[in-house]
Amino acid sequence: MNSNWNRNLDNSNANGRIAQTLWLIIIMKSHNNLYPKIISYNNLFLAYENARKNKTNKNYVIEFERNLNENIKSLRTELLFHSYQLKPLKTFILRDPKTRKISKSDFRDRVIHHALINVIESIFDKTFIYDSCANRKGKGNLFALKRFDEFKRKVSRNGKTNGWFNNNQIKGYCLKADIKHYFQEVNHNILLDILKRKINDKKVIWLINKVLKNLPAVGEGEPEKGMPLGNLTSQFFANVYLNELDYFVKQKLKAKYYIRYVDDFVILHSSKEQLEEWKDKINNFLNNDLRLELHPEKSKIIPLSKGIDFVGFRNFYYFRLLRKRNINNMKSKIKQYKENKIPKVKLFKIYLGWKAYAKWADTLKIREEILKRMNKN
Repeated sequence: MNSNWNRNLDNSNANGRIAQTLWLIIIMKSHNNLYPKIISYNNLFLAYENARKNKTNKNYVIEFERNLNENIKSLRTELLFHSYQLKPLKTFILRDPKTRKISKSDFRDRVIHHALINVIESIFDKTFIYDSCANRKGKGNLFALKRFDEFKRKVSRNGKTNGWFNNNQIKGYCLKADIKHYFQEVNHNILLDILKRKINDKKVIWLINKVLKNLPAVGEGEPEKGMPLGNLTSQFFANVYLNELDYFVKQKLKAKYYIRYVDDFVILHSSKEQLEEWKDKINNFLNNDLRLELHPEKSKIIPLSKGIDFVGFRNFYYFRLLRKRNINNMKSKIKQYKENKIPKVKLFKIYLGWKAYAKWADTLKIREEILKRMNKN
């Protein structure tokens, strides 16, 4: 049983009804006695190994490893007796290229984040729709791009123009939407209620609540909303929270061509009026059920012929362009290297990642230009 079944939920035949019944069984099943699995030695060691990946040279990892067994035992004891306390987050501003406030957890707390997700991720991932693309195994932004390409062909009748507009246009529209201040506005009580549908273990809920409340100081009392950017748990809980929106769009609105990447989503349809109606209903659902709202400036209905800005690319029917800020960011890294602000090895690693990503767009000329700049420096 896997999330591919989401494709069958709209079917009206017998197989579709059977799949939907089985799907309901999956989403209604709750799990208990999870806490012993989370705090087991094996899971904590696995969590430590996951937390240290690509960070083995960091001082905080080296320090933790000096007394590795004792540190793991200490964490387990604290979790066992409910005396575990998270350390304050370290917050910094990242401009790469957008300005974002990133809050970084202490390494021992990141081990606990991994230990928690190791156990509960598979429980919830089974309930996610097929086209929830972010922070999931086998998915990602390139998966989202491929799905967008599939959907645009279906909505536009494979790019046929005769009888629709003119020879320079294709049929179809896209609701391109973004949720305003998403990570800052996630409501803890609503999230916990969603999690409790699947987790019938009070100790696990206690631990999740501890993680949620570990936020930068904002005044007196415990915060009731918000998740820090940068935490593994925040990425996972972001999908759990907006899975409610996914089901509303797919089951209530019956929208076929819907893709979500974190808080950024698109719906494709041949009718602009239908998308306008859905946009209002989605905003009402977000307001009433999740205490969120669509970003008024970033949520628009756009003709497919004008190109849709989605997961880092501007997507047209016959070609795809890389965002200008992505190109400028790569140029900025080269400039930083020239000014001795980053080492050559780091620049080369950044370039390889950028090149692999840029290849998904029509970027031959710009890739050649970037390579010339690299060789020049």
